Amino acid sequence: MVNDKRIVRTVDVVVDFVCVHCCLAFTRFRRAANRYRATGADLRVRLRPFQLRPDAPAEGEALFAVHVRERGERFAREVAADSTIGAADGLDIRLRDAIFTNTAAAHRLVAVAAEQGLAEEMTERLFRAYFTDGVNIAEPDVLDRLAAEVGVASSGDGGDGGGGSDNDALSAALAEVRASGVTTVPLFRFDDGTVLEGEPAEAEFTSALTR
Repeated sequence: MVNDKRIVRTVDVVVDFVCVHCCLAFTRFRRAANRYRATGADLRVRLRPFQLRPDAPAEGEALFAVHVRERGERFAREVAADSTIGAADGLDIRLRDAIFTNTAAAHRLVAVAAEQGLAEEMTERLFRAYFTDGVNIAEPDVLDRLAAEVGVASSGDGGDGGGGSDNDALSAALAEVRASGVTTVPLFRFDDGTVLEGEPAEAEFTSALTR
């Protein structure tokens, strides 16, 4: 008898929404994942949270101002003027408009989206909101609007001061990621042990999925 049971591939994706490298890598990964699924293959993607700056205020601050303070005005102006970042991937990245902020609420929203099968879509929308729309992705109203656009029934948390259970769940998830040895992002861990970091090309993601 022929065994037609499908193999389900699993990939853990660890990103943070204020990381441009994460945005680029996730875009490439998702394109490779969609092509893989188009062949009829099953793929389970598990979004894992990581905070590069857990101490960042939810009130938000212009990324330009952060760069001036931490890296100097020359660096800040060079980054703000660079229109080539993401262009090769078809992305409209506007670092000059980005609002640097705390990402805890955004990660909680992705956890809600995951329960509804929309984690990848929500992650993509959050990246675009931060890098293209120039909005504060810690603001409750912004998160509610983004959730509605994606079709996610929001938990009503939205802000950085969400419910205790949501905060506990995020803290546990962040601790689990750290305990697994992740110290930087982006990171893509495949179920066969393959790990891709940095900004892999789409072809590398395709190879990891089909090997």
